Amino acid sequence: MTQRPITEDDLQAYVDEALDPERRAAVAAFLTSNPEIEERVAMDLHHRRALREALAPVAKEPLPARLNLARLAEERGKSRFTGWTSVAAALALMLAGGAGGWSLRLASERPAAGIGSLAQEAADSYAVFAPDLGRPVEIGASDEAQLVRWASRRLDRAVKVPNLSAAGYTFLGGRVVPTPHGPAALYMYDNGSGTRLVMLTRNMAIDKNAPMATDDRGAVATVSWARDGLGYSLVGPLSPRHLHSIADQARAQSSGIS
Repeated sequence: MTQRPITEDDLQAYVDEALDPERRAAVAAFLTSNPEIEERVAMDLHHRRALREALAPVAKEPLPARLNLARLAEERGKSRFTGWTSVAAALALMLAGGAGGWSLRLASERPAAGIGSLAQEAADSYAVFAPDLGRPVEIGASDEAQLVRWASRRLDRAVKVPNLSAAGYTFLGGRVVPTPHGPAALYMYDNGSGTRLVMLTRNMAIDKNAPMATDDRGAVATVSWARDGLGYSLVGPLSPRHLHSIADQARAQSSGIS
């Protein structure tokens, strides 16, 4: 019997772990024979894992009382509407929110786009990767050229890694991470005493040219800006003023990238 060809739907189901064992084995064999597609799928798998790790704390939060099914059903009974409309809507909301850690609520609390959103994404990336002592970066500093090629390809434009050695921070390496606004390059730095900084850079749909904006988030600060459609956000456990002085060095080196 002729085997069905591997489609884009199969690849997506492979990433989502939604294939039966036989079909999954067929897709795995197909990927082995197609290195370029295998690389793309591996990147998608990496993004999926990173998103699940980033949203795991939110997913463990208790169900908000206002979305309790019994309460919603009781309120439906008091409403002038009849049928299962309200309960069905509640169930749909619960299903949509459960897997993503109440992503609808999370999205409503986050800046929608622009520099504010970029700063939030940088802070989230810092929280996920900076404390990791085992594998904080995917590509080490010794393979910086490989990281730059990977990030440039994913962002579809040239990028470069800022050198922060003048501020006492050594480049550790980086990775490409997912954001709600597309892929972003993440660079990590360390001062040799355990203090780490993370820079996130991605394409900007709005705020394509924006002055530096500093945000004190308590445990960390962020300094964010954009130039020629590319956004940058530096985050770390420093005072906003100190972090801003380091960001000034990074910003001076971003000139001319397009």
